[in-house]
Amino acid sequence: MTLMDFQAAHLDGVLELCSAEGWQSLPSDPQRALRVLTCRGGRTVVAADRTLVLGFCQVLSDGEFQAYCSLLLVGANFRRQGLGRTLLLTALERAGGERLDLLAEATAVDFYRRFSHREWAGFRIYPDPVGE
Repeated sequence: MTLMDFQAAHLDGVLELCSAEGWQSLPSDPQRALRVLTCRGGRTVVAADRTLVLGFCQVLSDGEFQAYCSLLLVGANFRRQGLGRTLLLTALERAGGERLDLLAEATAVDFYRRFSHREWAGFRIYPDPVGE
């Protein structure tokens, strides 16, 4: 297994992981996904075994203080082996920042609680009303 910065050749593997997890934003528009995963101010790190993408993590950062984990996903067959932790810490180190904020799904809370942390309330704001 190798950790590397995301390259366009990883796109199909990343989209497959997202689809398998039920995440449709990136797979719905592969060209947009490529722009997201290579955006300025972001660092996307991929774990791969030859051509198989095992997981990935994207961290957005100002390069100094603030960092935000926008995406972290490890394939179901590769979980509970330390890969998520390694991806997150590697992406943070490469992006830069003294602290990392994130929003977590309820099923991932126990994973994040294993890090040195402080819990805060979080919100995802949409420009138009959602679910009203």
